[in-house]
Amino acid sequence: MARPATGEASHARALRQAIETGALLGVDFAPRRPAAAAETAPAPPGASGGPKARALEALRAEHERACPERAFFPDFERIVFGEGDPDARLMFVGEAPGAEEDRTGRPFVGRAGQLLDGMIRAMGLSRERVYIANVIKGRPPGNATPSAEESAACGPFLIRQIEIIEPEVIVTLGKPATGYLLETTDALGRLRGRWHEFRGIAVMPTYHPAFLLRSYTPENRRKVWSDLQMVMERLGLEAPA
Repeated sequence: MARPATGEASHARALRQAIETGALLGVDFAPRRPAAAAETAPAPPGASGGPKARALEALRAEHERACPERAFFPDFERIVFGEGDPDARLMFVGEAPGAEEDRTGRPFVGRAGQLLDGMIRAMGLSRERVYIANVIKGRPPGNATPSAEESAACGPFLIRQIEIIEPEVIVTLGKPATGYLLETTDALGRLRGRWHEFRGIAVMPTYHPAFLLRSYTPENRRKVWSDLQMVMERLGLEAPA
């Protein structure tokens, strides 16, 4: 049996993949080694005192009381509510937390999260300037893909996050998140690369970073970067030099 990759080996592999991506696309998707959660976690919603931040904090408290995820996944450790700028123009939506997210209570902080951070930097932004959340806010056992029933029960809190933040653009990461917001069962390959709409907000579906890590081909990397470039154009962003 192969020995599980250590943290050093995992980071080295992710960095090598990022270098390959940079050579292919001319952008830096390089994941940076995360610091301890206590050092990297931003202030919780509400700390800045703005109306959207306060509304998100109230919604977080409401979710912690109701927590519909417990009916499906009673054994997860922490609620992963979401984080970022309450006034963000751009919002990223995934499907559910993984093991590292369950440990820290923060969205997208594992290997897929490191790749997402690189994608955000390649757009000329930072984690602190976007908002990141999931449809499901508790980790499914074994990182299983959430069912339509589970998404329908847990997703309304995501909808309310979107209503509070009012982003100009939402990037959905992977088929489950895309299918939930767009109410479709179409394959992601048919949905990505063109604009959709959710309650008047522009939506760009693209591949989940975890899928990109599993299928790290030049073709898939070009597709993701093409999707992100369309988002940048719509928001008037320029890639860093």
